[in-house]
Amino acid sequence: MEDSIPEITCEELARSLEAGKNLHLLDIRTPDRIATMRIELVPPERSHQVVGDDLLSMIEPHVVGVEHDDQLAVICNRGIQSRPVTQLLRSQGYEAASVRGGMAAWMTALVERPLVAPEGLDHLIQFDRIGKGSLSYVLVRHGEALLIDPPKKGLGMLEAAARLGARVIGVADTHAHADYISGGPLLSAHLGVPYYLHAKDAVYPYDGRKGVIDFVPMEHFDAIPVGDAEIEIDHTPGHTEGSCSFRLGRRVVFTGDFIFIDSVGRPDLGDKTEAWTKILWKSLERTKAEWPGALMIMPAHYASDEERNSDRTVFRTLSRLREDNRPLRIEDEETFTDWVMRRTGSFPEAYRSIKAINLGLLKLPEEEEQILEIGRNACALG
Repeated sequence: MEDSIPEITCEELARSLEAGKNLHLLDIRTPDRIATMRIELVPPERSHQVVGDDLLSMIEPHVVGVEHDDQLAVICNRGIQSRPVTQLLRSQGYEAASVRGGMAAWMTALVERPLVAPEGLDHLIQFDRIGKGSLSYVLVRHGEALLIDPPKKGLGMLEAAARLGARVIGVADTHAHADYISGGPLLSAHLGVPYYLHAKDAVYPYDGRKGVIDFVPMEHFDAIPVGDAEIEIDHTPGHTEGSCSFRLGRRVVFTGDFIFIDSVGRPDLGDKTEAWTKILWKSLERTKAEWPGALMIMPAHYASDEERNSDRTVFRTLSRLREDNRPLRIEDEETFTDWVMRRTGSFPEAYRSIKAINLGLLKLPEEEEQILEIGRNACALG
């Protein structure tokens, strides 16, 4: 029966692939969909593509390179067509399971990665949205939790806070995101807690319209209390006008899209490249002078697995980044500006719509929102 078809969740799939299990993936989407987004964790020799309709029409399906005793995960767009394909494969003796929710679910899957909590916090968890290359955080101190840069589907973050016996007392975005739909306003309303955002990011940059979301405006030197800890607001504009970094003393800073492991945030996503490049340079110069080298940098994105640590977490000390991160090594504004200008250009048109959604200026059906979010982030200067 179809109800008995084995399924694997996207989080389970990610954990299995990261653990190096000998799991094969059969992607039954059309080639154009595969070209738009694929699961990069799968080694090429264990990744297979056969269009689902073609496979279903075969009397005796055969997946090239897969033995009957190999574990096989079948993925489609939304976890619908993968079920009959999985059923057919199992009837032919394959050890197959359907990926629940398909690629749409993969794009929203969150993998929880506990970090060693710095002094001043009881718990610190990094949530890795592996389909987007996006990072969110849960900070816990004395039974209170702050959520930083949550995605719209951030249930895993709430579950983690509850598991740790912590009450969520606030939700904060380092900036108004353009590559994914924020869960900040929705979680704030649902939980009845403040949503923190810098006022300059509550404006649609393309035409100056004010957003229609409820938020608590953050300013430079403000602080968000979490238990007896204070998360200091450091206004670091350049990627956006209201971009902020959230700093716990001289120990850890959540930089959003300001500083990444291998690069910095693009200043061209608001159609104000020249002006925002100057602002970005000033922010970088100031923070390099003021922030200590031992400060741990926790970004909101990563571009590739090369930015990961051995345990797949993503963070570095500032002193390490000043050695390895090319734009942080640039010493004069002219060279920096030239470096930026050679790397800016077009960006996904969907970013304009996502920014409008995050400011409450546009409402779309959930399926259309999912389409807007397809693909990895393009927020760093590459």
